[in-house]
Amino acid sequence: MPREYPIEATRNIGIIAHIDAGKTTTTEGVLFNTGMIHKIGAVHEGETVTDWMEQERERGITITSAAVTCYWSPQHIKLAADQKYKINIIDTPGHVDFTVEVERSLRVLDGAVTVFDGKMGVEPQSETVWRQADKYGVPRVCSINKINQTGGDFYKSLESIQKRLNPNAMPVQLPIGFEKDICGVVDLVQMKAYTYKEFHDKEFTVGEIPADMVELSKEWRHKLIEKVVEYDDVVMEKYLSGAELTELELLQTIRKATQSGQFFPVIGGDNRGIIVQMMLDAVVNFLPSPTDKGSVKGHDLKTGEEVLRNPSDTEPFSALAFKIATDPFVGRLCFFRVYSGTLEAGSYVLNARTGNKERVGRIVRMKADERDEVKEVFAGDICALVGPKDTFTGDTLCDVDKPVVLESIKFADPVISMAIEPKTKADQEKMGIAMQKLAEEDPTFKITSNEETGQTLIAGMGELHLEIIVDRMKREFKVEANVGKPEVAYKEAIKGTATAENKYIRQTGGRGQYGHVYLRVEPLERGKGYEFKDEVVGGVIPKEYIKPIDKGIQESAANGVIAGYPLVDFSAAVYDGSYHEVDSSEMAFKIAASKALQEAVKRANPVILEPIMKVEVTTPESNMGDVIGDLNSKRAQINEMTDRLHLKIIDAMVPLSEMFGYATSLRSMTQGQASYSMEFDHYGEVPNNIAQKIIESRAGINVRKGM
Repeated sequence: MPREYPIEATRNIGIIAHIDAGKTTTTEGVLFNTGMIHKIGAVHEGETVTDWMEQERERGITITSAAVTCYWSPQHIKLAADQKYKINIIDTPGHVDFTVEVERSLRVLDGAVTVFDGKMGVEPQSETVWRQADKYGVPRVCSINKINQTGGDFYKSLESIQKRLNPNAMPVQLPIGFEKDICGVVDLVQMKAYTYKEFHDKEFTVGEIPADMVELSKEWRHKLIEKVVEYDDVVMEKYLSGAELTELELLQTIRKATQSGQFFPVIGGDNRGIIVQMMLDAVVNFLPSPTDKGSVKGHDLKTGEEVLRNPSDTEPFSALAFKIATDPFVGRLCFFRVYSGTLEAGSYVLNARTGNKERVGRIVRMKADERDEVKEVFAGDICALVGPKDTFTGDTLCDVDKPVVLESIKFADPVISMAIEPKTKADQEKMGIAMQKLAEEDPTFKITSNEETGQTLIAGMGELHLEIIVDRMKREFKVEANVGKPEVAYKEAIKGTATAENKYIRQTGGRGQYGHVYLRVEPLERGKGYEFKDEVVGGVIPKEYIKPIDKGIQESAANGVIAGYPLVDFSAAVYDGSYHEVDSSEMAFKIAASKALQEAVKRANPVILEPIMKVEVTTPESNMGDVIGDLNSKRAQINEMTDRLHLKIIDAMVPLSEMFGYATSLRSMTQGQASYSMEFDHYGEVPNNIAQKIIESRAGINVRKGM
């Protein structure tokens, strides 16, 4: 089957933003203007294509990223001759609890449209998704939405983007009018005005720039040109010589600057009608195709050497699985991005992680929760496989004869947990199956068992995250469950270096047990995890016992030392010991290492760590004193206070343990006029007096002296 659209005419983009900035409405506008739907659905009425889950429609928020494909020929500003482009779009959630969806989507996308609320400018989750896009090197177009609403201000929002995100964000168009009187845009490339009667009109008039905007437009065009010529030496030389740039030269230079990942074109309006058409033009003109992004790096599965896979249909097949979903009609779906080669239904692929072959049954192109079956996919495509049994998020799928492993996707650890139990015996087995399927879909959802209490614990990124998980179990899997109160996911760490020796000896009637290790523990930087060092010399411990020692340390660390929370960010070195020719065993050395770790940690100034959240509270000025006083009582560190319109913005760091129930107390304190957003920032040390209470509550005994 021949390729329908050239790879150069393919765009893989994401719509990313803070919650309520207008991502889903933007996607609806795109689908409407490209002829994929015939009516723009309203988020608050649960009519949108990409918010298809019941919970999304009820709450008016996006929970899971949805993939749609549409087609567009540039209408107004063209870089090339008439060409139809295939655009794969992923609409991502804005709520911080579902940031996993943004993370895995950005990993496989070539570009993104970042949407900002024109009444609010840059908001906390705007910063989070921006950092995630920086991390994966994803070029962006910025769209300032809702500027036709009361309080909407294109220029203030632009200023907040330049100050808080990147000074190289520059408008390529300016709005005509203000708030409800907005009636079009000035395009700074063509220096023409596009006007319309209603903001959602597809119809528009092209004409001269209004007289009162001529000087302003010239000023911003000058700023735009001065900024983008920095990315092209030839164009800069022409510009500095005093020559005028042609429209095509300016477009090509903006494209080059945007694809550097250092320059960000800005458009603005309400994301419907002509504004969406302009945005689509910007997507195809400025954002990269898979060929622009170039080769993807991987490692040869057999030799471990670095290899490149080029975005070409003639290369060996390679793809990354970035999402697993359970579809109520077809079962398990695996979303994947093809980086090289082609894949036909009925063929086989190799899973680089497992080393197993998987048969490719059905391949489908998604339109949110609808599916179009295709027989073959090509380099640059985003599609889904139906029914792969042993493929998970982050797995590489590749050519059986030319195996390669691509860089996987790393996710944040959960910060909150709660106990869960089935309501009836009939629910017990169903609950296990449901949780397993949900954990396969969501790498930030974890399930553990507390061996002491026999409880099942579920962990996630926030209260809403776990609430949605429990709700999905009830609706999709018909599982009724009782849940406990949310609890913070504390961790343990050490502040000092210490050593310990442990000799494990057991004599029985037959063969005994003998393991003897000397261990040294040292703290690592926050987020570095665990590091094991083998410093044994002279064969005092045979090599076959080193791995069991490492395993014993890791198992002991997972169960904690002072309060039963996982021990993190430390290195452990085994540097001496002894063995017995007959009695030594892997088990003996594993136990000796575990006990040595416990002793060493107790001598290394152990502490408890807690999740610290970045909190932004938006409040009327009259309530600011009460809000700040309340935050201070929660051990908050106030970082900054700023103004936004007629409101005060308080930026603070607050321990997660203090934030349970904050939405209710904030509403009560401000008569419902204040709002807040919260995201995980880092783990910080718990003060001694609170650490003592945590240890006592966990152990039920007097706290260890000296903590």
